[in-house]
Amino acid sequence: MKRSSHSNTTTGWREWVGLPDLGVEWIKAKIDTGARTSSLHAFDVVEFDRDGEDWVRFSVHPWQESAADAVVHEAPVHDRRAVRSSSGHAENRVVVVLRLRLVGADVDAEVTLTNRDEMGFRMLIGREALRRGYIVDPARSYLGGRAPRETRQRNRGL
Repeated sequence: MKRSSHSNTTTGWREWVGLPDLGVEWIKAKIDTGARTSSLHAFDVVEFDRDGEDWVRFSVHPWQESAADAVVHEAPVHDRRAVRSSSGHAENRVVVVLRLRLVGADVDAEVTLTNRDEMGFRMLIGREALRRGYIVDPARSYLGGRAPRETRQRNRGL
């Protein structure tokens, strides 16, 4: 993993982040130091072979209350891991490397793909991504700025 050049960037407990590789400018994420790896709400996850390498195709709904603006993305499989949720349920997940734009800085992060329909956030940023120079202030939110009003409304299904 490439280290970011920034250091000690403060982030709140929730942030609007970007996923430039997917063309997603805004997705609401929870910052979770209790989680090792980041995770992303993904559906239609299909693994396939490309030139002898393992790849995965998946779709993302960037909005919490809507299926609008779904994005389909393909990426090499970085790893497969057994992940235990906060409820104790273990699940085998595909891991991809994605670039995250968090509080104005880009960082490469290992991201597991899972169904987060029942969760309040489409994305969770874990401590491995945060180790690249972030300090979490649990009393603050959206230190990287808020998405435009229209985007926030779409996120709420309006």
